[in-house]
Amino acid sequence: MVNYLFDPAHWSGADGIPTLIAEHLLYSLIALAIAAIIAVPLGIYIGVTGKGVFMIAGLANALRALPSVGLLILLVLLISPAFPSRMGYILPSLIVLVLLAVPPILTNTYAGVRAVDAAAVDAAKGMGFRTMKILTDVQLPCSLPLVLSGVRSALLQIISTATIAAYISLGGLGRLLIDGKAQNDYGQMVAGAVLVALLALFFDQLLAFITRRVVSPGLTRRTIKSATVAEPVKTPVTV
Repeated sequence: MVNYLFDPAHWSGADGIPTLIAEHLLYSLIALAIAAIIAVPLGIYIGVTGKGVFMIAGLANALRALPSVGLLILLVLLISPAFPSRMGYILPSLIVLVLLAVPPILTNTYAGVRAVDAAAVDAAKGMGFRTMKILTDVQLPCSLPLVLSGVRSALLQIISTATIAAYISLGGLGRLLIDGKAQNDYGQMVAGAVLVALLALFFDQLLAFITRRVVSPGLTRRTIKSATVAEPVKTPVTV
């Protein structure tokens, strides 16, 4: 594995590690963006109105149980005849990754909106806030930690599962696993697995850092310590 990773020949060209990482990230980020566009508004709507709660317990859990590889092969058989180009293989891969990412984002968005303190919402209504302003100024900021937690979980699952794209002759770090297995090159396979793990850990920490930056300290119970602490004034006691 070490020899494979430190061989300069594997870091250049169309099949080099940087190219595979770029392809892997491209699939992952596109799938995450599509899943967020679908799941966040839907989770907000269900959380605010209370309608469609069955989707959280039923549909979301059903999507989690879908076999990724089996669904991918089925979608390729259905979609690829309509697209003679690589798009016939890229679309099925993105669909599988989106279906995998929707449940955690949907569930956490719904839970975040429902968990907002009712007293805060009532106070906003008492101040004359309209429904949309309550949503944007009270409910969404208060639910942001859970929403970002769902996005973080979804991205980790996408990055780890995007290796299946190589199963249908696409790029990404899964190429190292598929090609390594075909050639009985276990060093290449382990290198691919390590790179996927490192990529997932990097983005996990990146999203954790972003969460700490954008979420109000009051919601995460972070305290800001003063640079200096004033000493108490001693008052003389006379008897």
